[in-house]
Amino acid sequence: MSVAVCLVLYGFTVAVFGPRLLARLTRAGVTPRLGVAVWLITIGSVVLSWVTAAGFLAVELVNDWNRPGHLLSACFAALRDVALGRYGFPVQLGLLGLTIGAAAALVVLAGKLARALLSARTHTHQHARMARIVGHRVPGQDVLVLDAPERLAYCVAGRPHAIVVTSAALDALGERQLDAVLSHERAHLAGRHHLLVAVTRGLAVILPRIELFTTGARQVAQLLEMCADDVAVRSHGARTVLEALLALSSPGRLPAGALGATGVGVPARVERLAAPPGAVRRWRSRLLLTAVAALLLAGPVLTGLFTTAGLALCGSVMG
Repeated sequence: MSVAVCLVLYGFTVAVFGPRLLARLTRAGVTPRLGVAVWLITIGSVVLSWVTAAGFLAVELVNDWNRPGHLLSACFAALRDVALGRYGFPVQLGLLGLTIGAAAALVVLAGKLARALLSARTHTHQHARMARIVGHRVPGQDVLVLDAPERLAYCVAGRPHAIVVTSAALDALGERQLDAVLSHERAHLAGRHHLLVAVTRGLAVILPRIELFTTGARQVAQLLEMCADDVAVRSHGARTVLEALLALSSPGRLPAGALGATGVGVPARVERLAAPPGAVRRWRSRLLLTAVAALLLAGPVLTGLFTTAGLALCGSVMG
């Protein structure tokens, strides 16, 4: 049980204290790709730790069912007595109901996440299909134009993917600015950013009370926009990308599941493009985020290594 206890404590600690620390380190987008990676490592490590802990608990409970003195004897002996009905049928029935309820909760959460991902996929594919039907193409560009008063430019995943620009946005952008916007949207599609956004938003929707998932979804979305900005900057320059971003700044609403040039974190992105971070700041950010990622990965790994070596630290502390 010591492995499970350590993993649960690790996951709880990271889920509680991780969001504010990571938000502080990644909000400015000094190294956005590394920032996305650290957020995903954090979220993934917490989910994996909790699921693994549940697996270890189940396995150890089965293995020690007939040896209650082997590991946390009082706990297992009490559970065994309850399950065998020595404390009465109502208590036994309650334990059975609790077990079934916990298993059902895991199934329900997994089902909700699957439905959220499927719904996002269906919606974006339908929107891409409708855009190809209703919109018209710009000569020489892989972009669809929709007649609309809002200045919007966005991409939606589909078969094939679609990059959509409204007629108002087309009127507001010069040729160089339009090329920068299209480069930004192509970066989203090439990096499959829509998949990362769908997963993080799905977790935030089904577990809205856990700050790690809600804050993580917002931060990952903003950092992915900065990643796409960087791709456009390398081809068209920071000034052109900034001009395009300001030209498209409007209260228009993006379709659900779409990734747009002005969808998330516009003030932070404008500041970043107007005053790019220097080399020293970028290296400092890389070192800090790499150290955080190493610490996050070390927690569950060291737990497994210590337990394999017989150094069950959490178990010895609790026992």
